[in-house]
Amino acid sequence: MLTTINLLESILIIYGLSLIIYFIDFIQHDRKAKRTAFWLLCMVLLLQTLFLLYQIIWNKSFPLGTLIDSLFFYSWILVLFSIIMNILHENQFIMFVTNIFGFLVLLIHTSNMAWNDMKSNGIQFANDILITHVALTIISYGFFTLSFIFSIGYLVHYHLLKHKKQLKWTKRVGNLTKLDVYSFGAVTIGTPLLLIGLMLGFVWAFVSNDEFYWFDMKTIGSLFVFVFYIIYLALRLMKGYQGKSIAIFNTVAFLMLLVNFFLFSLLSNFHF
Repeated sequence: MLTTINLLESILIIYGLSLIIYFIDFIQHDRKAKRTAFWLLCMVLLLQTLFLLYQIIWNKSFPLGTLIDSLFFYSWILVLFSIIMNILHENQFIMFVTNIFGFLVLLIHTSNMAWNDMKSNGIQFANDILITHVALTIISYGFFTLSFIFSIGYLVHYHLLKHKKQLKWTKRVGNLTKLDVYSFGAVTIGTPLLLIGLMLGFVWAFVSNDEFYWFDMKTIGSLFVFVFYIIYLALRLMKGYQGKSIAIFNTVAFLMLLVNFFLFSLLSNFHF
């Protein structure tokens, strides 16, 4: 039987997909991605509206009685506003940030509902958050690894071309333009995955009763990794960095990722 937690979990999944696709559109100006993300967001609003009507008609209450209940209505308002901004062709950055905040508010609401349930559904949902946090973080690391490999391929190919040492096997690597574009694309996908993974981790720590160290080295390291890749995107989009310079920065960012994954894990009091 479909429970309230199951419905809210489904809304979060659709909302998360919409966020990822909106991020890709924001970075690469992909109209098809924007259209897909918009309809996913409309689906989120529809499901949230049905949930609100269920609370009003069948439960005879409006979800404003407690702070946790009001978070759902707050999230619904933010989704509604972002859809209106999309239709009016307003600032895409403002709309994207609004949806990040809306997703976080809905995630906190759902997590608190599940944890306060004190039943198996609540415990299972908390475990799902933790597993999804780990999975999305590792998947994002996978995309960053691909980006690093493309960047290394770019640097090697660039070095050989500059010194006129073209070898037969370098033709299989691909031309410089494609390597640069593929590296950029991998970071574009990996960054929103890491963002959602971090949000899931922080919300799980906030609502669970397990001991969590906010100043844990792995937690701080993960934030630094995220900041590094945000800087990468900013340098690429705002400063116009391409080719060798951005490939070198991407390599440095990946080295920071390795330090966080291996060294900071050993120094962590909480993470593996």
